[in-house]
Amino acid sequence: MPHGPREFLVVIDETPSVAAKSAVPSDAGTASGSVDAPSGGDSPESLRRVAVASFIGTAIEFYDFYIYGTAAALVLNEAFFPNLTPLNATLASFSTYAVAFAARPIGSVVFGHFGDRVGRKSVLVASLLLMGLSTALVGLLPGYGTWGVWAPLLLVLLRFLQGIGLGGEWGGAALLAVEHAPRGRRGLYAAFPQLGPSVGFFAATGIFWLLSATLDDDAFRSWGWRVPFLLSFLLVAVGLFVRLKISETPVFARVMARQEARKVPALDVLRRHPRELLLGAGGMVVAYGLFYTATTYCLSYATTSLGVPRATMLALSLVACLFLAVGTWLAATRSDAGGRRRLVLLGTGLAVVWGLVLFPLLDTEQPVLMALALGGALFCMGVVYGPMGAYLPELFSTRVRYSGASLAYNLGGVLGGAVSPLVATRLQSGFGSASVGWYVSAMAVVSLLCVLALPETRERELT
Repeated sequence: MPHGPREFLVVIDETPSVAAKSAVPSDAGTASGSVDAPSGGDSPESLRRVAVASFIGTAIEFYDFYIYGTAAALVLNEAFFPNLTPLNATLASFSTYAVAFAARPIGSVVFGHFGDRVGRKSVLVASLLLMGLSTALVGLLPGYGTWGVWAPLLLVLLRFLQGIGLGGEWGGAALLAVEHAPRGRRGLYAAFPQLGPSVGFFAATGIFWLLSATLDDDAFRSWGWRVPFLLSFLLVAVGLFVRLKISETPVFARVMARQEARKVPALDVLRRHPRELLLGAGGMVVAYGLFYTATTYCLSYATTSLGVPRATMLALSLVACLFLAVGTWLAATRSDAGGRRRLVLLGTGLAVVWGLVLFPLLDTEQPVLMALALGGALFCMGVVYGPMGAYLPELFSTRVRYSGASLAYNLGGVLGGAVSPLVATRLQSGFGSASVGWYVSAMAVVSLLCVLALPETRERELT
């Protein structure tokens, strides 16, 4: 096997040959079918370390991603696009938000390439560094009043780099959990990286709520919004400390020991797994659409169109996040017994219905009903999202699993996450808030049809 890619990341990880020797060299762990012994022979302590590392990494990286979405809804339109009308400034702010989603499939290809050729661990360290540092630099970026047009241009660049980093994050974190997990418990172990977004969103929303509650409006808009971004410097250090302590996955180590890594994994995905790629991406559309409609767009809509105070809306988002965590954990852990596909279908079916009641509840401006609207949407999202941590990786073979799962996950984000706030803003301004709910339901129908065309995977061997 050529040594170029391995040498590229050798400074932050052991070589694949060493990782392969440290793992169980045979397929006995996978083929045994035991639910009591981890594949590859990991000890319970090692598995706990893997669960913590996959959870903390995704929590930090999604915190980075979500603070930008919250800032885009609340303040970036004025800080970087002050010369536009309020509607166009909001659209411009959400457009910079969408840039990262366009970059995420690129990140999937780049990081997936090295993840399928070099190893999962090294790539996860690199993605964390890129994502975290790009986020932190947004907090140091001067606004339009200081740097003029260069300010929004650099904002777009940093957002693009954020997307590249996150494009490589989820697939590696999910594989880290799934490929270490005992057979029959992959859904349980994949639940940990799937909980990362809930915690990251809670932390991101919580710190913005705290700043809104303690600072006056002028202070918040001049410097307060930068604090969550600057905290990313500290969080990156924590994430690196945790991730550098984990080992390579035994499933991937066996592939490296047999010299079976693909030269260009992304091309192999397109040639051998186009159906799984496209349908998996379609299945993810509703999860993204629900989340970014119920958070980023609804935060902007409620604070501007409905006049709900910023602190109130952030507090309601914190409550709703608890529904997301519950839905994610319940669906992920039960997918080992009930099947991934059945639970994802349940979540998409619920989302079809909830899209129709989301905005009627929100438009009441009653805090309890607004919390129910947002919480119900995020619960539906969690039921879809939880099993996907194991479902998407199980659709692809080990040789291309990083690239395939990451691409499916992030292509779904382009349709479901990047365009949702933009489309919702246009629909609401032209046809009223009810039309946004119909749009959410339409995304749920698309995902429902895609998942119906996919097989169940929980009994599959990771080969």
